[in-house]
Amino acid sequence: MSQKALPPLNWLRAFEVSARYLNFTHAADELHLTQGAVSQQIRQLESQLGVALFKRLPRGLGLTEEGQSYLPVVQDAISRLAVGTNEIFGQRQRRPLKVRGSLSFLHFWLAPRLAEFRRAHPQIDIRYISNLWVKELDAEDDLEIRWGSGQWPGVEAQRLTWDLLVPVCSPALIVDRPLREPRDLASLPLLHVLGYEEGWGYWLKRAGADDVDYSSGMQFDTLVSTLRMAELGLGVALARSPLAEDLLQEGRLVAPFTQRIEASESFYLVRGLGQALSPDAQAFATWLVTMVHRQT
Repeated sequence: MSQKALPPLNWLRAFEVSARYLNFTHAADELHLTQGAVSQQIRQLESQLGVALFKRLPRGLGLTEEGQSYLPVVQDAISRLAVGTNEIFGQRQRRPLKVRGSLSFLHFWLAPRLAEFRRAHPQIDIRYISNLWVKELDAEDDLEIRWGSGQWPGVEAQRLTWDLLVPVCSPALIVDRPLREPRDLASLPLLHVLGYEEGWGYWLKRAGADDVDYSSGMQFDTLVSTLRMAELGLGVALARSPLAEDLLQEGRLVAPFTQRIEASESFYLVRGLGQALSPDAQAFATWLVTMVHRQT
């Protein structure tokens, strides 16, 4: 027994919508077609099936017996197809928001606050890729969070933080060797972060202690590592104020000096010059700027 070929999906869709409205004009509005196009698809469907599906009445349409029998079959098939398509492919239609940036900013500032963003925007998934050093803006990234002067070619940079350079250490480190003034740092190991223009030499000079030898001490490529070593009592780190706030409040680190030296560099939210942000990227950027300014 030969099987009748399946009609094209657009014909079946035209039939289902027209059967619901019993009006080709209203069906055309929903399908974003002309009334003539819908009528033609119905005629083609009826021709392939070999039966009339609609009765053309003086005041609209009616379904024939064949049309009434066929309608629930078509509706069920379209519904199943829609559900299956959404289950398999629906999640892929919304790609993750791609943010590239400072690992230190993520670890100490952003991560503790991301739960609030997720509550406000549960539909947005973030893919955060850390950068140790400033590189060319990746075309696939929506946004980037950079530390620096804010002067980079080919990008728009919005300042996020106004940083102070703050020496920090474990409370246990200074129990026997208290730090009363910057020159006392000569008696303790200093922890260094590679890649920062304003390190210990910069801070000591402006604190009036440029006679302290800062040439020795362990060096790390991220502030995350340096602050962790400070927390473990292995030396004194030079922190950036926004990233040390939580550690200081929790008492895991202390800031022994009153001197706060303003940094010329800070964190910036970066995107390509003239780049239009997606709705998800704009939502994240707005939230981030609001949160950062709330802390200042």
